[in-house]
Amino acid sequence: MKTTGSLGAAILAALMSSVLLAAGTPVQPPSVESFFTNPSILDAVLSPEGKQVALVLTGPTGRQVLAVAPTDKIEQLHVVAAASNTDVVMARWVNEKRLFFRTADLKREGSKTNASGYVVEADGSQTRQILVGSWEYNQEETGSNIKRRALPAEYNFFQTLDDGSDDIVVYRTTYNNVDNTAEARRLYRFNTVTRNLSAMFEGAQPKKSWGWVLDTERRPRIAISHDKGRRQIWLRDLSNDSWAELGNFDDASGEGWNPEFFDFNDNLYVRVEREGSTSELYRYDLKQRRIDDEPTVSIKGFDFEGYPEFDSRARQLLGVHYTSDAKGTVWTNKQMAETQKMLDGALPATINTISCGFCLSSPVMLVSATSDKQPTRYYLYRKAEQTLVELGNSYPDIKPEQMGVRDFVHYPARDGLSIPAYITVPPGVSKGPFPTVVLVHGGPYVRGGYWEWDAEAQFLATRGYLVIQPEFRGSTGFGFEHYSAGWKQWGLTMQDDLADAAKWAIGQGMSDPKRIAIAGASYGGYATLMGLVKNPELFRAGIDWAGVTDINLMFAVDKSSESDASIDWLEFGSKTLIGDPRTDEAVFRKVSPLERAAEIKQPVLLAHGGLDRRVPIVHASKFRSVLGRSNPQLEWVEYPEEGHGWLYEKNRIDFWKRVEAFLDKNLKSPG
Repeated sequence: MKTTGSLGAAILAALMSSVLLAAGTPVQPPSVESFFTNPSILDAVLSPEGKQVALVLTGPTGRQVLAVAPTDKIEQLHVVAAASNTDVVMARWVNEKRLFFRTADLKREGSKTNASGYVVEADGSQTRQILVGSWEYNQEETGSNIKRRALPAEYNFFQTLDDGSDDIVVYRTTYNNVDNTAEARRLYRFNTVTRNLSAMFEGAQPKKSWGWVLDTERRPRIAISHDKGRRQIWLRDLSNDSWAELGNFDDASGEGWNPEFFDFNDNLYVRVEREGSTSELYRYDLKQRRIDDEPTVSIKGFDFEGYPEFDSRARQLLGVHYTSDAKGTVWTNKQMAETQKMLDGALPATINTISCGFCLSSPVMLVSATSDKQPTRYYLYRKAEQTLVELGNSYPDIKPEQMGVRDFVHYPARDGLSIPAYITVPPGVSKGPFPTVVLVHGGPYVRGGYWEWDAEAQFLATRGYLVIQPEFRGSTGFGFEHYSAGWKQWGLTMQDDLADAAKWAIGQGMSDPKRIAIAGASYGGYATLMGLVKNPELFRAGIDWAGVTDINLMFAVDKSSESDASIDWLEFGSKTLIGDPRTDEAVFRKVSPLERAAEIKQPVLLAHGGLDRRVPIVHASKFRSVLGRSNPQLEWVEYPEEGHGWLYEKNRIDFWKRVEAFLDKNLKSPG
């Protein structure tokens, strides 16, 4: 296979850098801006027939714009949508000549959750607004041809249809009358030219239907409803629009299955939960109401997480993309499997994910390439010439040879549970022990990380720190038992897993026992503060941003808390996962950092957003007030315009510069 651009040189440079690093040659670290600026390319999407590619890019003003280029003449890239007061956050092809895109002001908390929606022709003409976002500003700058006859804010984009029509699928959200929480969604077909809105089925739908699965004929077939801690799966009868219950599961049981997608033979594929094991992808026979005996995709040690690759023109399911510690694809189509092998040979230093419209007939394929050291780089693979054309790099200032090696490991917790973790080693140094940062993910009941390039971990590694990212008990993605082992364990065994990560790394000779910090956001911020309380002998300093400090405050629904938690979540979800403030009051006091702030003597960097609704700033302000009375080593920063995390580029850069200075001061020296 031939390649264009500097691909060969890049591979050679990567190989040479490995030799240099092995020899212990020092590496000049990249700037803070290199890691935390807005990505140059946010996304790339190939048109159905493969004749055009759309890119969401960061424009000259720092706002994200939408650009299109013919795949045979990439140099003709042209911007088709841009504005000075909003960002393009997503784009999809409606058909070969028209794009749907969403805009949101990424400098405003919450704007992305219900963004404005537009369609535009691929040549940049005829921009038309079709969805009004709940955070919408004056959008006239996105084009002079905008018409204001658009669906109101309770409508949102669901998916395209890939059937050559001008239609897309939208959903209408209804809300309860208690706390204005979204309660159900109903699907509609919407014509992007005529603006005709039509129901996708007649009659009623199951109560509190939130999730939907369409079959390959673009018909709503499966509805998923959630109510009072239970999950119900419903099948629609196409002959009369009635609904039959296929499954009814307790969300806290670890039993049952979740629908994923249909194939062209009307088979439903489901993610099956198995007691004592990880979830797997199975085929579900709708006629016999039976799950196959053997899985379609099973990844040892990991829950199934993935999506299908279809060719709707050829009417084939070509394969399934999945994630284990890193991305991969199981191809059932021989032609696609051979193409994957060829691309992996041309790009041996990266994991290469193929996407395409009508894959088997398209003249090109889109390839996203990434590794632990390489942020996502996009290519077009031209079949006829067997050439790769580089579209660009999401973070062009990041050089793989400057990054640290990232690895997936397991370490034993004190009770014997095996804890997955990602370890990122500082570049240019042959061996430890290193000053170390235990970086704790938020959630906490989510998966924290993946093997692919991680800006925060690599930034810290390039500053000389070993970075440990534990997938502590309660994290998802590693089986129900690992997940449920973290229920009601805030500050308890979940916290012990983080201390055990540090102890394990010390025992492996990787971490300097006198130079370990703990850091994280949201739940990770909570765990940082509790780590300083429970393990002062291990953690020399802590960095908390957007962190929970008072567990009781998480259950507050009064105006003073300004929380976005729903009553249903507080009544059913959080009581299962976190605890009950009425029966667990003594435990909450014991494991709330606010109650134990006076015990923290180590240096603390505390940061919060003034507009945070997930963890309102009252968490930080109360904690700051108490800690400040007894700890002169408290550093505080508030970003008044930020919500739950740093949307503003300038604030991300400012924050991580503060992190670098804080760690230099408190962790770099043996002290």
